[in-house]
Amino acid sequence: MKFNCSLEEAPAKLVAAARAKDGLAPVDLPRFWEDQAIARRDPFGKDIPQVPLGIMMSWECVFDELGIPEDRWRYENDPDWAFELRKAYNDKAEKIVGRRLLSEKTHDPTKAYPKRKALHDVFEAKNVWHSGSWWLEQSAHNEDELQALLDRVDERDIRSYILPDDWRRERDRLMTLGIKPKLYRSQRGPVTFATSIYGVENFIFLILDNPELAARLRDTILRVMLEIARIIDEEAGYTPETAPHGFTFYDDNCALLTPEMYEFFAYPILKAVFERYSPNPGDHRGQHSDSDMGHLLPILGSLGMTWVNFGPNLTVGEIRKHCPKARIFGQLAPFTFSRNEEEKIVAEFIRDFQMARADRGLVFATAGSINNGSRLTGMRLIMSAIQHFGRYDDQ
Repeated sequence: MKFNCSLEEAPAKLVAAARAKDGLAPVDLPRFWEDQAIARRDPFGKDIPQVPLGIMMSWECVFDELGIPEDRWRYENDPDWAFELRKAYNDKAEKIVGRRLLSEKTHDPTKAYPKRKALHDVFEAKNVWHSGSWWLEQSAHNEDELQALLDRVDERDIRSYILPDDWRRERDRLMTLGIKPKLYRSQRGPVTFATSIYGVENFIFLILDNPELAARLRDTILRVMLEIARIIDEEAGYTPETAPHGFTFYDDNCALLTPEMYEFFAYPILKAVFERYSPNPGDHRGQHSDSDMGHLLPILGSLGMTWVNFGPNLTVGEIRKHCPKARIFGQLAPFTFSRNEEEKIVAEFIRDFQMARADRGLVFATAGSINNGSRLTGMRLIMSAIQHFGRYDDQ
């Protein structure tokens, strides 16, 4: 199907075509997935046929799609039920978008490593289930408590603290099966982590009123991060020379800091971690921050980001100005997608494609999470928009 219309008319035309076919937007599915495979290999490639799609949905979408009440706790704790939901979802996805999107691998406890402690455990913060999600609770509430906490962290032997008693036995058994432990290559970002363990207002006033203690918190977070990463690398059989590269931060709360505060507290952590684990120009240097953190773009850009997923109020053009080498995963507003605002979905894609057309590097995705309510028909609509209005080989 050809659409002989202006880009301004395109959203309404495409949605009308979808509604005329029971909500299924016109897509040549075999061709789309063939072109997608080429485009995803290098979103900057000069010969890629179309914008690559970064939306492959998520397990959170199964509930509305299947018409059942959302129950995240049961999904996380009832593996048989979760598997049946994923299978039913994939049956539907295969018909609508031509792919089974969610993993149908079952958990085999005999091939799983014993649970190790994480950064928040070292800082004595408890991860608790509250209001349908996991939340990290504060572990210090004033400067005296923070000083005492950092004293305890400094005294800890990180290896013995994070690895359970049966780790060595299980590691040896699993390594003989060729199963390595999962490496530590992503982390709740410095600002989000600090505000979680110390509180938002406490943390902001700490930087302003007691920068010496704030610097100690910063340096301790960095030291422990690098120590955890080194230990797990060694447990997996890697040396500093052979360890895989790449690191990603998830830091929604970074938006709370001014550029000066961010440069003081968070920037040194990202810089040091990237220098250790992403030293080469093409290495993965990632940041997710789906908040209004545009004021931090110059600082983040100076870190040589190669993967970004920023908030929906930023534009592709703004991001590209400061992050010229980054694959931009965005900039579809998550609620535009989850509310199934069909014409806006298409309009936001066309907007982003026009901004990315000259320099490329866009992977069209939500500027943040893919939430429950996001539909497979919406994904197919985006696929149709890419195929009809997002092709580079039409230039």
